[in-house]
Amino acid sequence: MNMPPSDLQKIKAELRIHQNARVAKHHAQYFKTGPGEYGHGDVFLGLRVPQTRSVARKFSNATLPDLKKLIQSPIHEERLLALFILRDQYERAAKLGDSPTQESRFRFLVTHKKHINNWDLVDSSVPYILSHYLFEHPETRKLLKTLSKSPALWDRRIAIMGTSYFIRQREFSPTLMLAATLMNDKEDLIHKAVGWMLREVGNRDRKQLEVFLDQWAAQMPRTMLRYAIEKFSAAARKRYLKIKLR
Repeated sequence: MNMPPSDLQKIKAELRIHQNARVAKHHAQYFKTGPGEYGHGDVFLGLRVPQTRSVARKFSNATLPDLKKLIQSPIHEERLLALFILRDQYERAAKLGDSPTQESRFRFLVTHKKHINNWDLVDSSVPYILSHYLFEHPETRKLLKTLSKSPALWDRRIAIMGTSYFIRQREFSPTLMLAATLMNDKEDLIHKAVGWMLREVGNRDRKQLEVFLDQWAAQMPRTMLRYAIEKFSAAARKRYLKIKLR
């Protein structure tokens, strides 16, 4: 007698309804999967993000064992789906005051962070799970510093993106500390992420950002600086870029 399909089989089958070879080819180029590139070897089904999100909503109660199998998948959209579901579960638990579920989803993310290995995977999960949890549990915040010193590119991106909820709560010191720590990072993806988070600081407290830039602008990678000052006036941007050129 044939066994009914498991939830995991149903989830994978639902994703494959939307697979598209043309989109998969585009994603493989966009996410830099060629030899020597940061996404080398990643595999795509060819779903667009709204399609993956719709599958996540349908299977929002997926179990942690199934999420573990998805996050360990070589297929990008399966890893992204696991993170969308994990985020939904964490945010529901936060609204309900369900601390054990919040902690288990945070621990899951940290335990499986080596599979969060492209910028979209980091950016769609870390600001909503890890960053929120660290803000609410100050004793865990040392993780940001540890990750920022990791040799792994994605750990360092997790670190700076892990300050995003702090920024939303107007606590800027973790972002500014990590921005200084990552000032000499060799990776453009880190420069962009740090500049982005600095810009978010400036959106809430322009003076705080200006004080930081007055100290560090001359040392900042140009991409990082450009991202940080994107919302400044043309005259202010020109002034900081001149500092960089000295």
